[in-house]
Formats: sequence, C-alpha cells, structure tokens
Amino acid sequence: MAIAMGRALLVHPCSASSSSSTLSFTSRNTHNPYWSLAADTLWSAAKTGPRHPLTVAQAQPRPTWLPGLDPPPYLDGSLPGDYGFDPLGLGEDPNSLKWYVQAELVHARFSMLGVAGILFTDLLRVTGIKNLPVWYEAGAVKFDFASTRTLLFVQLLWMGYAETRRYMDFVSPGSQAKEGSFFGLEAALEGLEPGYPGGPLLNPLGLAKDVKSAGAWKQKEIKNGRLAMVAMLGFFVQAAVTHKGPIDNLVEHLSNPFHNTIIHTLSN
Repeated sequence: MAIAMGRALLVHPCSASSSSSTLSFTSRNTHNPYWSLAADTLWSAAKTGPRHPLTVAQAQPRPTWLPGLDPPPYLDGSLPGDYGFDPLGLGEDPNSLKWYVQAELVHARFSMLGVAGILFTDLLRVTGIKNLPVWYEAGAVKFDFASTRTLLFVQLLWMGYAETRRYMDFVSPGSQAKEGSFFGLEAALEGLEPGYPGGPLLNPLGLAKDVKSAGAWKQKEIKNGRLAMVAMLGFFVQAAVTHKGPIDNLVEHLSNPFHNTIIHTLSN
C-alpha cells in the first residue's frame, strides 16, 4: 500500500514552491513506517521539483560502400546487401533493378560453387591424392565415359532448361511451382520468391523456411557470393600471370612470404 501510494504521488509531482506552501510534514507520524516512507518520497519530489526526462532518438547513419557517401534514392536499403553501390546508374529503372538483382544472385552462387570446386580439386592435385589437371585446363580434358560433343549437348540441354524456368519464374513469380510443371516435384521446390525456390531440394537444412523474413540469410549469401566473385577474378589473374593454380601460388608464397608476393610477381 505504501509503495502504491508513493507511485501515485510521483505520477503528478508538485513543484517545490507549491508543495512547501501547502504541505507540512512536521506533524507526520514517525512511528508508522509506511507513512514515513510515503512522506519521505513526497518530500524528495517536492525539493527536487518535477523531472521530465528528454529522450532524443538519433537516427543511425546507413552503412554505405564509401563512408559519408549519399546512396542514390532508388537504393533505399531494402534489398539484401544494399550499400548504395551503383556508380553507373544501372538500377534507376525499377524493372531493370529487379533483373540485375537476380543476375547478381545467380553469378554469386556460381562463383561460390566455382571457388569451392577449384580449391578442392587443386588441393587434391597438389597433394598427389588424385591426378587431376589444373583448373583452367580441365575443360580441354577428354573423358572416357562420354565425348566432348555429348557433354556439351547435355550441358546446354540441362542448363538451358534450368535458365528458361528461372526466367519464367522471374516474369511470373510462383508459376513454376504449379502442379504438373516439374515432373511432380513442384512441392520440393516451392517457388516462394524469384531467386529463392527453397524446398527440400534446394534448402535441405531448412535455414530459411520463411523467405519473406529471411533477410539475415539473404544478406550472408550475397556477401559470400560477392567475395567469391572477387576470388574468381583473383584466380583468373593468377592463372594468366603465373600459369599456376591457387594452391600452388599459396604454397609458393608461404615458402618465402617476403619475396614471393604479388608485387614481385608483377614486377618480374
């Protein structure tokens, strides 16, 4: 009861002048601890006067690819990995921006697969576990199980089919998940959002079951994909300059870190 009384008195605090002229605590009952607590609380509020804490909400600056740079208005931060980077103004048209987002996503995923495949096969080759060609010569290798023409035809057929369906899903979202559109496997793909088909086949761990609220996973994927695209560019430059694979270059650098560097390589 005393605590409730103290709270009620603090809801509408009086000023020091009005409280001192109308209230007197000289005749308070000091033998009653509840009255003493309530009176002390009111007396403290009367001496200090009303307090109106001022809360100032300061907007946090949006992170951009170059600190202090104002992003273009059409990049409002709603896209995963949007840091306002568009120096050529390619995304000014909303329809083009949607297509560029899908194109970057596909290139990012292919780059991640390419980096993983190059590093894995190069590691097997360097350690002698498997007799494999260096990655930039793998396309010229003749396989015994099929001819080059057959492999090219199968690749064009399946990749063409997959890319056509991806484009159709971009034009009409959800159309590729309709019953009977994918050999009865539509439920395994779901097709919730263009670029994120999901389902047990493409999302077996269930990391982003709800695509609409999976912003954190989308952010991580596009960041790793951009890093992989930069890594692929590095592999291309390494192959053109040193005529070696990434593992070979790494081993050579670690053997003499202060001499075998990119600066010495390019200068020679």
